This record gives sequence, C-alpha cells and structure tokens, in this order.
Amino acid sequence: MQILQDIFIPYYFYVTIHTSISPKIFSKTRQYEINSMIFLATLPEGQERSGLKEISFAINSPEAFTAKTLRVLVRESLLLSIKGPHGGFEINEEGRKAPLYRIVQVIDGDSIFTGCALGLKECSEKHPCAVHHKFKALRDHLTGMIMITTLQDMAQGINPGVSFLKT
Repeated sequence: MQILQDIFIPYYFYVTIHTSISPKIFSKTRQYEINSMIFLATLPEGQERSGLKEISFAINSPEAFTAKTLRVLVRESLLLSIKGPHGGFEINEEGRKAPLYRIVQVIDGDSIFTGCALGLKECSEKHPCAVHHKFKALRDHLTGMIMITTLQDMAQGINPGVSFLKT
C-alpha cells in the first residue's frame, strides 16, 4: 500500500504527494548551479576565488558535473574563470547582484515559470490542464519570490550557520 501525505502550501491549497517523492522545485543541474554560486558568494573578501575541487566538495556535487555547470555560468557572464596557479572561479558584480530568476534561467530557460504542471504543450486559461488554476497560483508566488531574491540574500545565512549548502 502506498502512503500519500498532505502538504500545506501557505495561502493556496493542499498538495497531495507520494511520500517516496522528494518535493523539489529545481532540477539537480539547477541545484548545483545555485549552490555553487551561493558558495562563491560566501567566500571572505580577498579570497573570493575558488577552484573546481573545492566548489564540488563544498556543495557535494560531482566534479565533472560542477565543471560543466560553472562553464555555463561563465559563458552567461555570472562568473569569472581565471587561469593559472592562483586561478579558479569567482563571482563578478553582475552575478553577485543577479536575482535568483536570472541564475535559474541560465540552465533551463523559463520553463519553471511558464510550464504546465502536467507537462501539456498547450496549457492556458482558455485550455487548462486539470490543475492549471491551482498550479498557476503556486507558480506565480514562486516566480515573485525568485524575482526579488538575490544571490547576496541567499548567501547571507550560510556563514553564520542559519542555512546550509549540503547535509
């Protein structure tokens, strides 16, 4: 027998999910991308640069996967990649002030902000899926939070131990 669990999402509705499903908003790629940016944002002044191995270890991510993610962030001008014996990755000013929305867009585009909860190609007010109206409210709330949350906001809780990058 499979057990279902009700989870209350404030102000909106209850969502029933299977207990073996871990409710995650972001894909693994997005998680590693965001966590590597947060890690770099927490480095003390004068030591803002870190190597691939250190970043991978800090966020509990496979090195090869982290390297691929970091290359994308460099290409999108959110990180700098410095070569040489004192090289590594560091956040540039644009990356530090970027809203979470910009960082999430880099890997998967706008799908999390516009996609259908059930994966329909056409899902709108005129042609809604079975959960369209409830999911739209949740998605709009998430989008609003992501639009105003910056990398600096997320990094502030890491050093004092209020929030964490890995378990």
